[in-house]
Amino acid sequence: QVQLVQSGGGLVQAGGSLRLSCAASGLKVSKYVMGWFRQSRGKEREFVAVIGWSGGTILYSASAKGRFTVSRDNAKNTVFLQMNSLKPEDTGVYYCAADSPYPYQSAESYAYWGQGTQVTVSS
Repeated sequence: QVQLVQSGGGLVQAGGSLRLSCAASGLKVSKYVMGWFRQSRGKEREFVAVIGWSGGTILYSASAKGRFTVSRDNAKNTVFLQMNSLKPEDTGVYYCAADSPYPYQSAESYAYWGQGTQVTVSS
């Protein structure tokens, strides 16, 4: 049984940082494409970042590029999303996901999802 358990998140002021974690069981994060998505109120789930199974492919959304960093610890079977220079528009529920998706940026391409964690950035 696959489980993705998320931690991190919370309330932070604009300009601050947060780190999200996604601990996997039932699959090896080294063998899957691991994605991060955000769902803001009234909006569809949108792509934030992805790391490929080889680690050679790392992609970010335009809004995340330069501020967020996705990484993976194979020994801990965990994926991370380091978020710096946070802005109020980064507010939302963040989800990690795992699969062998195509395209990487499409939420519909992922079968396995974490429970989501709230990130709120105050101005």
